[in-house]
Amino acid sequence: MRTGEPLPSVEDVLGALATGLWHWDTATGLVSVDAEAARLLGLPAEPATLTESQTRARLHPVDWNEITGVVRLAVAENTLAEVRIRVMDGDGSILRVVRSRSKPSYDPERQTYELIGTLQEVTEPTPGTAAARSAVTGDWRRSREAFLLDAGRALAEARSTAEVLRVVGGLSMPGFSPDGLVVFGVEGDRLTITGQHGHQPGDMNPFSHMPLATDYPAAEVVRTGRAVYLSSPQEYKDRYPVTWPLARVFGRSSWAFLPLTVAGRTMGTWMAAFTYPVAFTPDERAVLTTVARMLAQALSRAGAAESERELTEGLQRSMLPSLGPEIPGIQVAARYIPTGGGLQVGGDWYDMIPLPSGRFALVIGDVQGHDVRAAGLMGQLRIALRAYAAEGHRPDAVLTRASRFLHGVTHATGDDPLTDLRFATCLYAEADPATGMLEIARAGHPDPVIRMADGTVMMRPTTGGLPLGIDPDPDYPTTRFTLEPGETLMLCTDGLIETGGHDMESGWRRLRAILEDHQGDPETLADALVQAVHGPSSHHTTGPLADRREDDIALLLLCRPGDACDCGGGAATVRRPVRRTLLSVAQDEPDRIAEARRHLRELLHDWNSAEQVDSAVLLVSEMVTNVLVHTDADALLLAEVTGEEAGRRLRVEVFDTGDDLPHKRRPGELASSGRGLMLIELLADTWGVDPRGEGKSIWFDLCEPTDAPEYAQPVRDGG
Repeated sequence: MRTGEPLPSVEDVLGALATGLWHWDTATGLVSVDAEAARLLGLPAEPATLTESQTRARLHPVDWNEITGVVRLAVAENTLAEVRIRVMDGDGSILRVVRSRSKPSYDPERQTYELIGTLQEVTEPTPGTAAARSAVTGDWRRSREAFLLDAGRALAEARSTAEVLRVVGGLSMPGFSPDGLVVFGVEGDRLTITGQHGHQPGDMNPFSHMPLATDYPAAEVVRTGRAVYLSSPQEYKDRYPVTWPLARVFGRSSWAFLPLTVAGRTMGTWMAAFTYPVAFTPDERAVLTTVARMLAQALSRAGAAESERELTEGLQRSMLPSLGPEIPGIQVAARYIPTGGGLQVGGDWYDMIPLPSGRFALVIGDVQGHDVRAAGLMGQLRIALRAYAAEGHRPDAVLTRASRFLHGVTHATGDDPLTDLRFATCLYAEADPATGMLEIARAGHPDPVIRMADGTVMMRPTTGGLPLGIDPDPDYPTTRFTLEPGETLMLCTDGLIETGGHDMESGWRRLRAILEDHQGDPETLADALVQAVHGPSSHHTTGPLADRREDDIALLLLCRPGDACDCGGGAATVRRPVRRTLLSVAQDEPDRIAEARRHLRELLHDWNSAEQVDSAVLLVSEMVTNVLVHTDADALLLAEVTGEEAGRRLRVEVFDTGDDLPHKRRPGELASSGRGLMLIELLADTWGVDPRGEGKSIWFDLCEPTDAPEYAQPVRDGG
């Protein structure tokens, strides 16, 4: 072209460069192409306007998804969008590979994209030609490196064999992609089909369980550990005439069989088959070999992970019991959630044991640690507890024997400094389904929780002893109380309370809110409690110890249905306006007076008058203290709230076995006693002393005022 002559038109330049022009507007859903772009898409060489669905039908589905992702990224980074696209013919075969370059723009008001770009064919070398040995462009190398990085990341994230095979089936290799993939494994002296992609069910049956001595490329790769590349059907037929008839039916043109090698051992073969001829240049072989190595590592990791999961799930199933047959008049629900990392079964457990007396026992516990030894000790301890319970021992005797057993197992007879000493917390509750009577012995475990018929939730103080395994001859006092109709008992390990970075106090507040608000049967309540600490909402309720290691969770719920209970799973009925709690204070446990005060405050958490709550707490403290000071008996505290809100009645009774009846006195200014009955007469609405045959009870009533200001939650009494 001489100087001064006009430049050629854009159409002439693009035609000379065999480059097509296209325009895509997502607002209209139309794609306009010129004659060259239409030809590259396999259409008649003339300008055309296509719909998005018509255009998509001409492209490989994986590449179409890649286009949409690249376009969004290019808009975000204000740069060009470039992608390689496989053009498909009507039979689903790859017609050619083209490179698309475009400049996308985005309209935020209409939320639409507009793209103007070019198409150029990327020539695939023909097997055996000089072009097949030509240098690979830097662009191709960059695409290959990006592909290998993406493939390696995807394979590393795959957690199971099925996920690995899905990742491999979706790989889009730069410049060439197989349409048929098979992963062969080895079982004894035969090939097995681990997974496949691009074949119909049953197509690979002739190759399954094929002897390794067969004249077949996959078998040869396993025998020799060397890859086999077949660039044409004729080459396949010449090298493997025996098995060529089996492969011919698939209509493929090229095959690559690569060894899957881990730690120097060939564990199988990966076959990649192509419907078009592939020369298998050194660069292409390098890509295939690298993918095969990553695939072998991913399959090895997935196989090991699946074996570990199968082992731990089997261990969990064998160690955690089913709840057995239903118990008339009682509903039980249980959950076990392993810790998020490491071994998927730890030291937490629960159990329900039928007893010779016709009652049943609920057991929940936690062996120290989150390892194999903790799981093993848990299994041993659970079996020992079942054996002691089956012998008919009382709850305190069962825990005493269990502690002696664990102490003997964990303490070495010699002076071995490497001895792994362990202890376990445990709560053993014997329940009578007919009466609801519970007898509880506790070894360092969290106290049980009661959800009353009207929705009031209280932690039920119980006497306890040292964790199991610390003392070979410990003592475990027994606490008795009745689970009233409509009430639910919750037993759990500390993992349910402390998961999410909580301590015992903040974790208990979180669980209490769930228990108070829930309506439903024990199964749905168990799910709600687990979701509160493990579900999406748990991310918004983290505690003050955010970096705390998560623990296993064991949960048991025992519900005694009644008129006010919605344990049947249907619509909740009107709750019976009764709350009742029973608490014992022994002569040698004066510190439990503080627990009694806290317990009463929790019972009156929504009482209308804060002043009356303070009065009730003061009177309870006075009455229980008088029993411990002036008699040799233990005190039994019964508190009951009856009636509707804003008009309820509190009845508190304190029982003892002493015969002496209390009487009013007039203490002097410096007297240290004698004011108990004066306080009761001053603060209570009514009161009295009733002989009980063997012993007596002193009681008082408080009537909730209807016009008192709304009661605010009191400060917890610390004793």
